[in-house]
Order: sequence, then C-alpha cells, then structure tokens
Amino acid sequence: MKKLIKAKDIIEELKQTDIETYEEIKHNTELVRNEWGGKRENAGRKPKTGNVLEFRIRVSKKEKEFIDYARAHNLNYDDLMQG
Repeated sequence: MKKLIKAKDIIEELKQTDIETYEEIKHNTELVRNEWGGKRENAGRKPKTGNVLEFRIRVSKKEKEFIDYARAHNLNYDDLMQG
C-alpha cells in the first residue's frame, strides 16, 4: 500500500535539507497570498454622483418653496431643528 505524502510534510523535509529552496518557496508563497482577496480595482457597486438617497413625499406649495430656498442657500437643517 502506498503512503500518501502531504505537501506539509514535503515542505518540512525541505526545511531540514535545503534551507535556500525552502526560503524561496516561502517567499513566493507570501507574494501570491498578498495578491489574494482584499479590495480590487473597479469591483463593487459604482458610486452615484449628486443626491445619494432619493425619495418622494407630497408637500404643500409653501413647504416646497422653503425646501428650494434652503437648498439654494445651503441651510443646515440640524441647526434649524435645534431652534
């Protein structure tokens, strides 16, 4: 019956017998691992420009005029709510 040899055992034996080759394999393995996972260029949902959240509600004409005025003059709603 053949004995299965695991990569882990081979690397361990290489570490004992040929340290230079072991170090080279270890270095190359780390280089490959650094390329896996993480943020990838052009991956994911693309950002929207302008208003991120858009929703619709019914407002009176007077409220719409106020909202338009507030947006045009960059009024801070949080400060207005504080009083």
